[in-house]
Amino acid sequence: MSDARAAIEALVFAYAERLDEGDFDGVGELFREASYGSEGAPAAEGAEAVAAMLRDYVKLHDDGTPGTKHVTSNLVVEIDESADTATARSYFTVFQADESGAPRPIVLGRYRDAFARDASGWRFTERRIRIDQTGDLGRHLHRAPPSRSGP
Repeated sequence: MSDARAAIEALVFAYAERLDEGDFDGVGELFREASYGSEGAPAAEGAEAVAAMLRDYVKLHDDGTPGTKHVTSNLVVEIDESADTATARSYFTVFQADESGAPRPIVLGRYRDAFARDASGWRFTERRIRIDQTGDLGRHLHRAPPSRSGP
């Protein structure tokens, strides 16, 4: 695996880990110089706006987390080494325990990502989220995201 691919994978997986930990500021840092949002809806631009968007939508529970597990799969990374850019697409499934404690899938969708490389390494420049299917989002979101797409 190339160093570029490994760095991009690390960014994609850091997003899921930070979100599941309820670290909205940490998620925002991943998008410090990037746009983030649902397909067909206005995007948040930069770290503070992304963190604020997540706080606005995602519920945190008594343990300080949303009680979710984001599973990212089918990751395809395309790198243009000469331009120091890359794109990625992947699927995601979000699991959350219901009232009985049983884990259930609550959101299935796709990420479309863009990246750039500079002297400090690879970074996100864009993430677009498309939700394909939803289950019970009552324990996950404060309100429905725009265009059936969201965090």
